[in-house]
Amino acid sequence: MKIAVVILNWNGKSFLEKFLPSVVMHSSDIADVVVADNASTDGSVDFLRSAFPGVRLIENPENGGFSKGYNDALRQIDAEYYVLLNSDVEVTEGWIEPVIAMMDTDPTIAACQPKIRSLLDREKFEYAGAAGGFIDAYGYPFCRGRIFDVLESDEGQYDDSCEIFWATGACLFVRSERYHALGGLDEDFFAHMEEIDFCWRLKSAGYRIMFCPDATVFHVGGGSLPKVSPRKTYLNFRNNLLLLVKNLPAKKLGGVLFVRCFLDIFAVLKFLLKGRVGDAGAIWSAHAHFLRSLPRFLKKRRELAQGSVGQVYGGSIVYEHFVRGVSEFSGLRPNKWQ
Repeated sequence: MKIAVVILNWNGKSFLEKFLPSVVMHSSDIADVVVADNASTDGSVDFLRSAFPGVRLIENPENGGFSKGYNDALRQIDAEYYVLLNSDVEVTEGWIEPVIAMMDTDPTIAACQPKIRSLLDREKFEYAGAAGGFIDAYGYPFCRGRIFDVLESDEGQYDDSCEIFWATGACLFVRSERYHALGGLDEDFFAHMEEIDFCWRLKSAGYRIMFCPDATVFHVGGGSLPKVSPRKTYLNFRNNLLLLVKNLPAKKLGGVLFVRCFLDIFAVLKFLLKGRVGDAGAIWSAHAHFLRSLPRFLKKRRELAQGSVGQVYGGSIVYEHFVRGVSEFSGLRPNKWQ
């Protein structure tokens, strides 16, 4: 098959029971469906063997996280396109063809995502991807359809295909050649924001990331970690700082990291005011790990080309949301885009 839909699973038997049937129903005529299991202990492997014998199963020997799990699995899969799909995603009829058609027409498109809506509130966009991802000048990610925790209803306002900064790892279409040429996902990230780092590297290499509005999937979110989790907070803040060190141009790096220290202190205070002491502590732990990892990531930085890339909001999304009160993508100032 030209396309391989690859689901990474770790103790997600309940998600496989619920969502794998829709993937097989709407994908198997056009793509190979593969489940890569990260050493689950919940009976996932036995379930797959008995209930879905036609689905290829790859058994990773350990839970190395999202990045290593996919890297290990994708080295064993021969296809022109990979679709990295979370186990808690419900796909719809015809969800693959429009995205592949878009990528087939333009070899500069290295990765793409469909529209991501919430399974729990189907008229709203979903946090992890919505209608395409962007970052601001200080590395904070947001989406068309989602700014911080505010989700917009899908009223067709983003039904245009457009270039984006990052495509969500919840449903990431990527050319296999580009994936392997860049070394895949950074395994030091373990989980969270590894797709942003990967897309940034693609853009620095001269490729484009696109949003395709003609395909829709529905995502639960929080399948591996709860949506409110100190562990998730730790990974998001740590990995965000690490991706900045790897990818920002030298003339911006020092100033951005200086401002980020103050913005992250603001985040600590915000969590403390909400009584989320664990999340506040997770940010301090993230900064401590960031400092310990700095020498290794500076070495990675020297092996990459850093350059100016587009689809970056030149202002601060923190300022826009918490000071100006902007809660929708359309409220961002047009003159701030780079």
